[in-house]
Amino acid sequence: MAATYVLSLSDPRATLALAGGKGASLARLAGAGLPVPDGFHVTTAAYRQFIAENDLQPRILAALQMADPSKPATLETTSSQISALFAAAHIPPAIADEIRTAYSAIPDPQSPIPNPHLPVAVRSSATAEDLPDLSFAGQQETYLNVQGIEAVLDAVQRCWASLWTARAIGYRMQHGIDQKAVSLAVVVQQLVPAKAAGVMFTANPFTGRRDQVMISAAWGLGESMVGGTVTPDMLTLDKATGHVTARDTADKQVMTVRVAGGTAEQPTPEHLRRAPVLNDAQATALARLGVQIEDLYGMPMDIEWAFTFPSSSGREVWGEGGFFILQARPITALPPESSAPLIPPPTEWKLPAPKAIGFRSSIIEQLPDPLTPLFGTLGLRVINVGTARLFNELFGWGLPGEIYVTVNDYAYFQMRLTFKFLFQMLGFLRPSTFKILVRSVERWRDEAHPQYEAIIERWRSRPLRELPAADLLTAARELLAETVNTYTVLQSGIVGLAMSVEMGFAAFYDKLIKRRGDPPALTFLLGLDSLPILAEKSLYDLAQACRESSELADYIAHTPVTSLAAQLAGENAPPDVPADIWQAWQQRFRAHLARYGHTIYDLDFAKPTPADDPTPLLETVKMYLKGQGTSPYERQQTLAARRDEAIQTVSRRLRGLRLKWFRKLLSWAHRYGPMREDSLADLGLGYPLLRQMLGELGRRLVEAGMLAQADDVYWLYEAEVNEAAAALDRGENLSSMAEIILQRKAVWQAEKQAIPPVGLPTGSKWLRRVEKIAPARSNDAGGAILKGIGASPGRVTGTACVLRGPEEFTQMQPGSILVAAITTPAWTPLFAMAAGIVTDVGGPFSHGSIVAREYGIPAVMGTGVATRRIHSGQTITVDGTAGEVILV
Repeated sequence: MAATYVLSLSDPRATLALAGGKGASLARLAGAGLPVPDGFHVTTAAYRQFIAENDLQPRILAALQMADPSKPATLETTSSQISALFAAAHIPPAIADEIRTAYSAIPDPQSPIPNPHLPVAVRSSATAEDLPDLSFAGQQETYLNVQGIEAVLDAVQRCWASLWTARAIGYRMQHGIDQKAVSLAVVVQQLVPAKAAGVMFTANPFTGRRDQVMISAAWGLGESMVGGTVTPDMLTLDKATGHVTARDTADKQVMTVRVAGGTAEQPTPEHLRRAPVLNDAQATALARLGVQIEDLYGMPMDIEWAFTFPSSSGREVWGEGGFFILQARPITALPPESSAPLIPPPTEWKLPAPKAIGFRSSIIEQLPDPLTPLFGTLGLRVINVGTARLFNELFGWGLPGEIYVTVNDYAYFQMRLTFKFLFQMLGFLRPSTFKILVRSVERWRDEAHPQYEAIIERWRSRPLRELPAADLLTAARELLAETVNTYTVLQSGIVGLAMSVEMGFAAFYDKLIKRRGDPPALTFLLGLDSLPILAEKSLYDLAQACRESSELADYIAHTPVTSLAAQLAGENAPPDVPADIWQAWQQRFRAHLARYGHTIYDLDFAKPTPADDPTPLLETVKMYLKGQGTSPYERQQTLAARRDEAIQTVSRRLRGLRLKWFRKLLSWAHRYGPMREDSLADLGLGYPLLRQMLGELGRRLVEAGMLAQADDVYWLYEAEVNEAAAALDRGENLSSMAEIILQRKAVWQAEKQAIPPVGLPTGSKWLRRVEKIAPARSNDAGGAILKGIGASPGRVTGTACVLRGPEEFTQMQPGSILVAAITTPAWTPLFAMAAGIVTDVGGPFSHGSIVAREYGIPAVMGTGVATRRIHSGQTITVDGTAGEVILV
């Protein structure tokens, strides 16, 4: 019996084994009469014949021998070797002829005449894909706007090769899928000239509610939404009635459109950017299609859709126009409805200790979000131990219980106002305290920092895979303890010293020197080097190095950052870049990560560092490569010139003690300010290794059946991790925690929507006094003006981009106003894109303020509520001189 190489799209023989998961699903949809674009399947039989005639199977299996999912570089090497095999192979003539015939038979919706250049989508469809328990989404390739038979044949061959991408190989290995048994089909379909596209879930994927439909929608072909470069509209509908119950219309700044030979991102026309993609009636019609599909499959579905409008002539060119279904697969990892209910944000805020007051201050400025369970137990305990040690060194007495506690998982600095505590505070300084303070530089430079590095190196020398689970936990505790020790040394030394001399200089200048027309005090602190600034220069240099090779520049500019990161982790050069040029640039990028990749977004170790995920850095490189942003060298020279001119102008008119103290205070500020930035940037020195330790422990817990994914280790409490590690070392079985972790994540998400009070208990006389001088209050929920601290002068109006963590950095667009809870040194690459900065937490001498002034952009810090009151796409005005943010 002859092999079947090609099937029509709705052919009932298009099963999982013959047409792959995507193809089988499309055949089922088309057979049920749902609106699916016409086309055909290139079956797995064609793939197997291609493999056989080119004798590829033994060479594929040989290449797979070196693949190790725990070592991304081996996956990249394996993938590159197999990709080269496919590129050198040829499609057998019998298969090519059938594809040619099927392509010529696809009707052109816009013309009754056959179109030899009909635009189509060529999409991979693997046999291990779109299954109820594993989605495999994004593991293989899709090519859009393919025109002409030669281009179609080339796209089919590239789809076959994409069965062996590094991510696909690793995903199958992690899920125990036999690499010898997989094969690939390809779907070729009419390309819908979509005016809008998106994704629909027939159950709420966040809460598990089966009575809701969720729709995301963006203009164009939808690839910008899939790639994460545009924030889509989000709609929630009641499944029974089809009524829209919630709508969030985003500022859709880019869209994907057809261009010659493929697709490209273009700016969204201004009149569409903030316009709803779907009206209520259209959303209801789409939801009804979703219900039909759910009924067909008997389970909640994840559906890709496209929408097209009538032609300009008024004639419908796509049947009845409207919606088309591009893909449907079961929703994987849908939370059980009972275990993930809609949880409202917390409303009660009570400290654990009676007669205590609490503040969101001190080290908590590095912890803006609710703490994840592991950090909230292990991490906070280590912080309390380190703080108690610091108090004993400074004051000679310990703390009355825990000083850092959580309320609704937010960290608070808690003090019990007992008579004993107040009496001790009256005579708080010991004879040795002054010595500790004046030795702040030496304590960090000669003691804390070398000790931190030594502990890192001691654990780095031990192979992770060979360590018992209990030792992995011990290592994580030691690394975190040393991080906290370094922070307490900085907090009681360089950080306080730098802030004191900067504030002292500003007060001295404002009261005794400044005249009308003189520049503000902060002008004298501009143009200085620090690790965050040096890191930005390094990224700029990386972009400039790309320009030395047109092949490298083209590859960097047009490759998504996730693909770039994967390629940089491997050992082989991309096909279109000379190997020596790629390796030189790769080496420079790796050197950048080795020097600067440990900077942290906040202290909760559940958050990845740039070394873990360099995609935000690559976005900055691409921005500079496009000619956007300003040269950090030129910017620094300009600011330094302003600073030096101001110093010379003031110095010429001063005499005696005023000149002496002006120079002395300024020299102290110039010395200690950059030193504070350097030391804080190095705070996360051990975090990449710490996260590797916990990641390895999480991987073992996945293998033992306790966790669904390695990162779920951060959602366990310390006691649970202790017991699990001991059980692993004893070789015991572990019970699944999947449902409990889903509940914890749901609670955490609800808590993240809350606005934690600045101080507790709310309404106390102590806090009323504090809030009188606080720039913002947590209950400041109304009004068009947010008050904060004017940290960098100037005024700018623009579009807000609210970012809650590094996972959202790709949403930042040049010229936007960055709105964040805090901005630690790891956020610095975004400042090159920002027109202004607004934060919940921070003051005039916080990192964000200093860097904003270095960039010459207005900044308002310490608003308390900016990330809750402002939404992405909203127009706001940042007045860094007045310390106000005006909402439109």
